[in-house]
Amino acid sequence: MADRLRPTAIGEVVGQNHLTGPDGFIGRAVASGRLTSIVFWGPPGTGKTTMARLLADHVSLYFEPLSAVFSGVADLRKVFERAKERRKVGQGTLLFIDEIHRFNRAQQDGFLPYVEDGTVVLVGATTENPSFELNPALLSRAQVLVLNRLDAAALEELMVRAEAELGHSLPLDADARQAMAAMADGDGRYLLNMVENLDALGITEPLNPAGLAEAVQKRMPIYDKGQESHYNLISALHKSLRGSDADAALYWFARMLAGGEDPLYIARRLTRFASEDIGLADPQALPQALAAWDTYERLGSPEGELALVQAVVYLATAPKSNALYKAESAAKRTARETGSLMPPKHILNAPTKLMKDLDYGKDYAYDHNAEDGFSGQDYFPDGMARTRLYTPLERGFEREVGKRLAYWDKLRK
Repeated sequence: MADRLRPTAIGEVVGQNHLTGPDGFIGRAVASGRLTSIVFWGPPGTGKTTMARLLADHVSLYFEPLSAVFSGVADLRKVFERAKERRKVGQGTLLFIDEIHRFNRAQQDGFLPYVEDGTVVLVGATTENPSFELNPALLSRAQVLVLNRLDAAALEELMVRAEAELGHSLPLDADARQAMAAMADGDGRYLLNMVENLDALGITEPLNPAGLAEAVQKRMPIYDKGQESHYNLISALHKSLRGSDADAALYWFARMLAGGEDPLYIARRLTRFASEDIGLADPQALPQALAAWDTYERLGSPEGELALVQAVVYLATAPKSNALYKAESAAKRTARETGSLMPPKHILNAPTKLMKDLDYGKDYAYDHNAEDGFSGQDYFPDGMARTRLYTPLERGFEREVGKRLAYWDKLRK
């Protein structure tokens, strides 16, 4: 079905109007009949290969496809030799490399001379972030075009085309039709495969969402624990927590679990968040995160996941402060700038006679003997002025911490 419905013109590609429209990069290239090297970056089933084939036709280039998964240096050499021969008779070549990020750095560098001298127009396709996976030299010679996952309107258009091809409507009620689009998760090819599988079952009565779920296999969410989607989702979770949006945080937490993320990784990140973004604004945040981590390790999945949910909600609804995070950075910066200054002698222990003779420990004031339990002595190195590194915010428990610091500052003066 996906092959039979493959578009025959750029205008038939769905969901990528920002590229294919009159003002889009592809639309302008087709109108001018000229094409420079590009890299298509987008999720599976969004039209990367289709657009590459159509571009070759529209700008009169020979389409030479390769898959980085199944090809090596020898295959590339053959392609470049064929492209050179075509060039002699005035025929250009569009070299399409699917999964281009699978080629190593040396192989990617091998494209450059042939791209630069015009032997080939390179069109790469990747589902991974080109910034991380492609050589800077290659990226500087190619325009990166981002393809969107297909939205509900685009998926509906594909279903309508499929029904026209089949000659009858799909046996789905309105809710099941929406459910099928949701199950495709933005992947047009996957949607058409589901349509084909559903049609093969010969069902005549309209299915509801539950019946559809039984008839076709549910697609797992796109999530690669070692690639960009992993970092995108943990970033979304972290920023939702920081923004005190418990509902969004729960959503991204569930998305990570559904994609197969290790719950212990999430537990570690929640614990880090408790210190970095809450700190002393709510001193119970860190114990809550640690308790959730410990509970999950004891109970495992799925029982232990509820403890992580509790931590997510607690952290999201707690008062926020990055004062500790900023204090750590300031302390490290100050330590680097001041070098190897010795502590003042009055706070050094003197276990030997020589050290006592050198005034180690002399005039040390024992704070517990002071009326307020506070001596006010200076504990910074001699010759270094007192430096404020930690500044609590007026939120949660840190408001109380700030009052204590202000009180001690007053006594110190």
